[in-house]
Amino acid sequence: MHPKAFAKHLDHDGIVAAIRDTEHKTTGEIRVRISPKHIDDAVTAAQAEFLRLGMNKSPERNGVLIFVAPRARKFAVIGDEAVHAKCGDTFWQQLADAMSGYFRKSEFTPGIIHGVQKAGELLAEHFPRHHG
Repeated sequence: MHPKAFAKHLDHDGIVAAIRDTEHKTTGEIRVRISPKHIDDAVTAAQAEFLRLGMNKSPERNGVLIFVAPRARKFAVIGDEAVHAKCGDTFWQQLADAMSGYFRKSEFTPGIIHGVQKAGELLAEHFPRHHG
């Protein structure tokens, strides 16, 4: 699917609200990126975008990137070192499987929001924002 067509299917405000609600509970950062390119390996492309965005420079190393490449019909969800250390591969695999289920039904916004919320729950558990 063409990235512009894909983006038209998304509820941008709903995704932004989900990220805002999630980040309110954690010191972690969640970003969603839609790639305009055709890519072969979503994880490699996501890692490159993660570095390009400077997400590896957060003090707690607790950023999460949801990277979607609609041209290639691929996506990846990656977390920085501290996040990955807390959850391991199983968490990411389960999250990717759940999001794939949404995407297969062309439910792109619910799939991305599910990813944001699940990543957010993990971040809130391990990297809570202390309200004072």
